[in-house]
Amino acid sequence: MHRGNVVEAVHRVHAVAVQDGAVIAEAGDPALVSFMRSSSKPLQALPLARAREDLDARDLAIASASHLADDAQLSAVRALLAKAPASVDELECGPEGDPPSPLNHNCSGKHAGMLALCRAQGWPSGGYRLADHPVQRAMLSVHADAAEVEEQELPTGVDGCGVVTFALPLERMAHAFARFERLDGGDRVADGMREHPELIRGPLAADTRLMRALPGWIAKGGAEGLLCAAGHGVGVALKSEDGNGRALGPAAAAFFERLGLDLGELAAAPLENSRKERVGEIRI
Repeated sequence: MHRGNVVEAVHRVHAVAVQDGAVIAEAGDPALVSFMRSSSKPLQALPLARAREDLDARDLAIASASHLADDAQLSAVRALLAKAPASVDELECGPEGDPPSPLNHNCSGKHAGMLALCRAQGWPSGGYRLADHPVQRAMLSVHADAAEVEEQELPTGVDGCGVVTFALPLERMAHAFARFERLDGGDRVADGMREHPELIRGPLAADTRLMRALPGWIAKGGAEGLLCAAGHGVGVALKSEDGNGRALGPAAAAFFERLGLDLGELAAAPLENSRKERVGEIRI
């Protein structure tokens, strides 16, 4: 990160691209293990897509989102809850916003999708976020299947919204995303994300901007500086070693250039002060 002509901070980003099961580009350590956090959300939407043919593209997009609680995003969450059917009070992601509400939590779309999955399967909804609930066992299974690893090989933890999160080497994350649209339900989830990139995060986010810049691609960011993406049979995973996600856009632009793809608009992230004056930028 440059402030004026001085380098004020350095972020080291690891990256890998996979196609047809083989690494086609790498930078740093492709074997670096990290929790997928919210980059899992497209995978977590797969059991929902398989169980609910009544859901449309917007429903599957918001189930894959880490939203900013804008009006369109909250409307999409409410619509998914209505289809489930479920109430805001059943969301187990915890409250956010002003006034605090679980609806405003950035993971409320995913949680609404998990409630819709419970209704479809006839599972009790209470405790759906816990590791021994059928919902989270389904999530374990879908991650293992997508990454082609054994379930017992997947380290687990508790995500910020209370559900289970899964850890994988970056190469396995990229492999899972490369295969995503060939998985049952993957085409529907990907179509929803591409149709509604603005629901996935927001106009300044690396994942939303990547999808707008590269037709045919999907992308999903995760906490602690993770970004996963896929398009045309190629899967990509990037991880900021220090967990700061602000370098992911410029890092993605540099790495995608190796793949012959132009993300030039992400190559530099402006740094502004409280007066909205540009005082520096984040760049490679």
